[in-house]
Amino acid sequence: MKIFKIQIKNYRLLKDITIDLEDELSLVIGKNNTGKTSILSILDKFLNSPEKNKFSFYDFNIDFKKEIKEIIDNNTCITEKDYKAKGIKLKLFISYEGNDNLANISKVMMDLDPDNNNIVLGFEYVLLYEDFKKLCEDYRIFPSKKVYDFLNENHSNYFKVIRKTIEIEKGAHDVKEEANFIDLDKESISIKDIINFKYISAKREVANKEINKALSSQITRIYEEIQSSGEQNDDIDKFKNSLRKVDKSLSEQYEKLFKPVVDKVKEFGGIKPDESQISVISSLQHQELLKGNTTVFYKIDDANQLPEHYNGLGYMNLIYMIFEIEILIQEFKREPADINLLFIEEPEAHTHPQMQYIFIKNIKELLRKRIIREDGENRIIQCILSTHSSHIVADSDFDDIKYLRKNCTNSVIAKNLKDLKEKYDKETTQYNFLKQYLTISRAEIFFADKAILIEGDTERILIPTIMKKIDIEDVKKDCLPLLSQNISTIEVGAYSQIFDKFIEFLEIKTLIITDFDTVGKNKEKCRVADAVSVSNATISHYFGTPKQELDVLKGYKFENKLFKKVDDKWINDEKNGKLCVVYQTNEDGYNARSFEDAFIHLNRDFIKSKKNDFKGLKNEGHFDDKKYDAYDLAEKCIKKKTHFALDILFHSDDKLSNWKIPSYIKEGLEWLKKD
Repeated sequence: MKIFKIQIKNYRLLKDITIDLEDELSLVIGKNNTGKTSILSILDKFLNSPEKNKFSFYDFNIDFKKEIKEIIDNNTCITEKDYKAKGIKLKLFISYEGNDNLANISKVMMDLDPDNNNIVLGFEYVLLYEDFKKLCEDYRIFPSKKVYDFLNENHSNYFKVIRKTIEIEKGAHDVKEEANFIDLDKESISIKDIINFKYISAKREVANKEINKALSSQITRIYEEIQSSGEQNDDIDKFKNSLRKVDKSLSEQYEKLFKPVVDKVKEFGGIKPDESQISVISSLQHQELLKGNTTVFYKIDDANQLPEHYNGLGYMNLIYMIFEIEILIQEFKREPADINLLFIEEPEAHTHPQMQYIFIKNIKELLRKRIIREDGENRIIQCILSTHSSHIVADSDFDDIKYLRKNCTNSVIAKNLKDLKEKYDKETTQYNFLKQYLTISRAEIFFADKAILIEGDTERILIPTIMKKIDIEDVKKDCLPLLSQNISTIEVGAYSQIFDKFIEFLEIKTLIITDFDTVGKNKEKCRVADAVSVSNATISHYFGTPKQELDVLKGYKFENKLFKKVDDKWINDEKNGKLCVVYQTNEDGYNARSFEDAFIHLNRDFIKSKKNDFKGLKNEGHFDDKKYDAYDLAEKCIKKKTHFALDILFHSDDKLSNWKIPSYIKEGLEWLKKD
């Protein structure tokens, strides 16, 4: 039995979002402020003591607030027939198998068809029609008060928490709002045996201060859980027997230690001799002993140990999470439900990349412990893990990832990365390449606002400096500097066309910087002036221009290089295009073939003045001979492209003003810079 889908409406940024869950681990990723914490929050509010987890007016989605204001302003026009209950809504879609114990969920089943193995639990904080009318009447008493102010103070008087099970048709992927349902509260049906939800918040008690004993306090909690579960009874009995022996020994010492005081008490005796006689004995309590007298130490060697707060926050955080998971597993075992859902928020806090790799590698195994109930049923722990760590993503299973992205100011959508496989259809080689490349090398793109796809090392080395140069030269300053924006740069070599479905999937503004790669009749590379076509697969893929139509490609203006996806095809759209593909263009009467070709054409004097100091050059004297053009110099004088790129950086002045940016790169980055 498992939750296979979560739907959330009108909660903070989660205006209308659907998240598919995996059997074991679902990795929810996305940049900051995409609703990851809100998923945890709404599950906690509805599933864990809702009377304690009150909703705030700030929990309402902004668009939903506007909707409520509008219907209050126009309340006389709304009849009960036209009105639909409005509010924050959570739906949990649950599937079960034929061999599952259905004793608990039988109470919430609405379809006895043995082939319909899905049920839907609904949780709502809603404004029903009668309460809506009452709200409108009460609001009229305060005409000077704004609607939002009134709702902020009084929404809890009108909105109600409703728990229900909703009918879902066989084979359906969703339920209709007007579907039949059973009110669980009216029927006094509890779901605590169906779903047990626990979480580890990103706000953890770990701190490397001397007074902090977060790990030590967890040891006490672990002991309490082990004792309650009935596990390790022999070890617990041995521990208690040891305490009894210590009690006896301490009592003998106490008798000697406190004898003077006890004798003085005797002197103040009552009517009878020794009437006020007292004794001091030891009564160590195993739980209290652990609470006040247990400290976690780190072993340095056989002779040296250090208390927990002497270690770094990263290790403390990792150990804290392992302890906390163990505590929660014991709690799940003590009160096992059909579905045991654990949410771990941002496990990467304070930890360096290697520790993040270790955590994600081992988390599935840690959570794979079966929970055996008293009725003999085995239950698994279903886990949701939220993160914005590219290192955790890089070492995760591709199919576990759920990608959250804002689709407008007040709304977020969720996408399954495994759905990409369907987009690549029969192109399984391309899909496997993308899957391997992203999870090993460039997972940070999932957390970016914009992306740059480049060919190789030269661009990788120079692009940050070129971005800085554009920021320096931008006198208007009418948008955020490039280096202050969340831009991910990825080397894709000659495979940028493979990424087009992935770019479409991410829906982020993307710049592809590629080379013209012109060839002659013999299909060998040549200068643009002597070429008949291009060999660049990226250009052919996006522009759809026959390779022999070289003049068409040379004649394109910048606006011809902007694209958007329509019906699975990239079409030119200069106003709404979110993809831009740039390559070398005519500049000062010359069209280069490659970056080095273009850079040398614009900056020959700069290189010439430093040629003897450039480590990446050979045949330096060619720069003094006018018979060699930029194409010749790029072919004959560059010893190694990466060294040439580093030479440019090393010999740049403080303002980066002693060389020029090739126009194709500059116009592409200036486009990317804009919102």
